[in-house]
Amino acid sequence: MREIVFDTETTGFDPASGDRIVEIGCVELVNRFPTGATFHVYLNPERDMPPQAEAIHGLSAVFLADKPKFAEVAEKFLAFIGDDAKLIAHNAGFDMTFIDYELKKCGLTPPTRDRVIDTLILARRKHPGGGNKLDDLCARYGIDNSRRTKHGALLDAELLAEVYAELAGGRQANLGLVTAASEEMSVTAVAATSRKTAQASHLSEAERAAHRKFVSTLGEKAIWLDYLPDAK
Repeated sequence: MREIVFDTETTGFDPASGDRIVEIGCVELVNRFPTGATFHVYLNPERDMPPQAEAIHGLSAVFLADKPKFAEVAEKFLAFIGDDAKLIAHNAGFDMTFIDYELKKCGLTPPTRDRVIDTLILARRKHPGGGNKLDDLCARYGIDNSRRTKHGALLDAELLAEVYAELAGGRQANLGLVTAASEEMSVTAVAATSRKTAQASHLSEAERAAHRKFVSTLGEKAIWLDYLPDAK
């Protein structure tokens, strides 16, 4: 199962009022494990950078001036996310609003919303009433986010991939079959060792006699002598 964990940084909150994406970071997962494949790009927003936005992600208009425009990387972005991989984001509605806007602006078709999984929704369901920001979830699950002095799309996607693994069942979720098998074996072992009385024998007397006759040919040290029916 292929999934893409992604994050964006922007100039603000509303593309309809002129805000643009300035960074995209994507991390590929297969069966919930990172493959090492990533997509990361800084983008020239073709506008100024509001001070409040720069304070969050640290990306200045000067730094972004020589970076590609979204239209120049749109096809590569679509190729990376593919046609059917699930798209994982925290507060996904925000990111997808910008992705939709930018792709439509280029005359391209955005991913359908049924592909999107919002980890904020997952977190609120799993931890109602708790802090569910990315930093809160990293702290909850013991994930090292010390590098996150400012928001960064690729770093945040990497951290979110770890958080998502926990929200989806834990880092050992893929060992579930092994665990289940071990638990079944344990239950069987407990049942075998905890029986208080012997099971009733279904052997006929003729079968018992034949068994005794055969065992008698094995010598006095045969361990089966201890388990003969009615043996004392």
